[in-house]
Amino acid sequence: MSRIFLTVILLFVPGYALAQSCPAPLADARKLVLVTADTMTSTTADVRRFTRASPSVPWTPESGPVTAMIGRSGVGWAHAFRGFAQAGEPVKVDGDKRVPAGFYKIGRPFGFGPSSLPRYMRIEEGMTCVDEPRSPAYNTITSRAKVGWQVSGENMWRVPEYRRGLLVNYPTDRAARAGSCIFIHVRVPGATGTSGCVSLPQPQVEALQRFSQDGAVLAVLPRQALERFKGCLP
Repeated sequence: MSRIFLTVILLFVPGYALAQSCPAPLADARKLVLVTADTMTSTTADVRRFTRASPSVPWTPESGPVTAMIGRSGVGWAHAFRGFAQAGEPVKVDGDKRVPAGFYKIGRPFGFGPSSLPRYMRIEEGMTCVDEPRSPAYNTITSRAKVGWQVSGENMWRVPEYRRGLLVNYPTDRAARAGSCIFIHVRVPGATGTSGCVSLPQPQVEALQRFSQDGAVLAVLPRQALERFKGCLP
């Protein structure tokens, strides 16, 4: 079968799109964590997991939807994906309490206690995620010993939500104040929203830690935007 003929066939397979037509890093992903908010102002979202054997085949569901808590102010397009925003849809900036819409590689698992997970990062006293755009350490995890106490940052060892979590490889843009320290983390009782992260019950976070071990992509989208990525998403 010729490559051209095979491509024509694949274009008509439900859920399939040519990899180069899908945004990075979604195009090459084989594991997907899809977070879908009903509206741009929703503070909760559905989370589902999907896998596929290669970018040339449709996604297969791995789990039913679970409810996550997202930004207290809802959803805003990440600066890196602002080209997908339509009229009236906000773009995220630091401090707006919006979870950033877009596509990101999921990074290392982390937590307070020990773990046998590969690449696991144990949160130790003094670790902080810098959210001060004037700092060269903006949007990175470092220590108070290195950056001092005058720089604004989340003191991670003091945040109960971080007892289990995953880093999100969120693109840094200090000049645009594009947002920082985006994680998947534990949802604590009484919480009414996050500062821009995705929070879930601890068993669900731990399940995502295991699911993401070989690499996975996080997609955060309002439901109204799903059609903009038809063929790229399940």
